[in-house]
Amino acid sequence: MENEWFDGMTVNERLFSTGLLDSFDVAVEARNRDTLITILSEVAVVDPEATADAILAAAHRNVC
Repeated sequence: MENEWFDGMTVNERLFSTGLLDSFDVAVEARNRDTLITILSEVAVVDPEATADAILAAAHRNVC
């Protein structure tokens, strides 16, 4: 998908509009970093690895 399509959208809006929000939530719940990186790449997140790490760290803090 072209990056211009996502201009002005938050990551959450990108996930919702592409139908990836549920898959994203499952990946976070499962703490599946590789899947998160793939999903974030599909919605044109600039640094999907660092973003996935930050999401998983925040999710871990919310659970503990």
